[in-house]
Amino acid sequence: MKAVQRSPWWWVPTLYFGQGIPYFAVLNLSLVMYKNTGFSNADIAFYTSWLYLPWVIKPLWAPIVEMFGTKRQWTVVLQGLTGVALALVAFTTHLPAFFQMSLAVLWLMAFSSATHDIAADGFYMLALGQKEQAAYVGVRSTFYRLANITGQGALVALAGILITRTGDPRTAWSIVFGLLGVVFALLCAYHFFMLPRPAADTRARLKGNPFTEFLLTFAAFFRKKGIVTILGFLLLFRLGESQLLKMVVPFLLDPVAEGGLGLDNTQVGFVYGTVGIIALTVGGLLGGLAIARFGLKRCLWPMAFILHVPGLVFVYLSQVQPDSIGLIAVAMAIEQFGYGFGFASYLMYMIMVCEGEHKTAHYAICTGFMALGMMVPQMASGWLQELMGYQHFFIWASLATIPAFAMTALVKIDPEFGRN
Repeated sequence: MKAVQRSPWWWVPTLYFGQGIPYFAVLNLSLVMYKNTGFSNADIAFYTSWLYLPWVIKPLWAPIVEMFGTKRQWTVVLQGLTGVALALVAFTTHLPAFFQMSLAVLWLMAFSSATHDIAADGFYMLALGQKEQAAYVGVRSTFYRLANITGQGALVALAGILITRTGDPRTAWSIVFGLLGVVFALLCAYHFFMLPRPAADTRARLKGNPFTEFLLTFAAFFRKKGIVTILGFLLLFRLGESQLLKMVVPFLLDPVAEGGLGLDNTQVGFVYGTVGIIALTVGGLLGGLAIARFGLKRCLWPMAFILHVPGLVFVYLSQVQPDSIGLIAVAMAIEQFGYGFGFASYLMYMIMVCEGEHKTAHYAICTGFMALGMMVPQMASGWLQELMGYQHFFIWASLATIPAFAMTALVKIDPEFGRN
């Protein structure tokens, strides 16, 4: 029987929304949960940054995903496991060792989510041709970031409402993570039926023993032309943004007397979850369309500026500390639009680097270096913020974007890559 040919709109948005939910639950939603339950910025930044490690080291088992099973099978199964892990977080909130036990479960969920990323990204590249990949890179980026906004917006707002009604942050967050577990179970069932079955999605045919294939896959990546520049770009392009990103939520929630904006969870949910969704969606879609129209080479410089320069809104907000929700929402919209538009170039650059054999494993290696470039700066971001205060910290984070522009000047890109 002929396979059903579904438009990528049936599965690309949900696949990348599903990819983003556990990632941002581990690295962002947990941050708000720990902030609400009384932990310091330094402890939150340091310990939640360690949760990046599975994404850093996931290239070590990426070849296994290629050698055993299809990307579709891995994707569906891991979504089910991630749903179970999300639900387990809900059971830790009232344990005596809540901080330690929740971190342990989040760590396990991070490994499941990181492996899911390998399979889902590989599936995307196998199910779509190069031109379709370029056309939909804005869609995947947008829905991935919508998962971020859902976590930092709607779910944070929901937690705020539940905290007000129950008077207990731990009960509120237990409900939120339990709900996420149910949502992920539904996503797993949806993708079981709706993901296409591309002919190219097959288990890799081994030319030798698995260990040899494993080593050869890694060796092939590090033999790529211009590998030093590639690694420099992957590690440094998000140096400033990574530090800023970790401190945005604490900045919004901390009292004005401590240099923050003094918002509550519901207000954070509004500025990130309503205004932010619109700006991010528009930015991500326009970024993908721009690359498809003009090619990655022509878009990279403008996108580098549009991604990084809006971070200056936090310098302004930390200096002025406005009490107008409207003004804060506009600032968030500017930053989120820039993030959505500019990040499409980073995603497309990784796709370009991974063209050829072993693209699934090589893309995982790229994202591992991306995660390393996020993890290390973020580990110190809480300590730096407490040392400098928010005003000087955001100035520092803006200056830390300079290496991104240096690496943008060095990378080599085919003028036709990504262009329709």
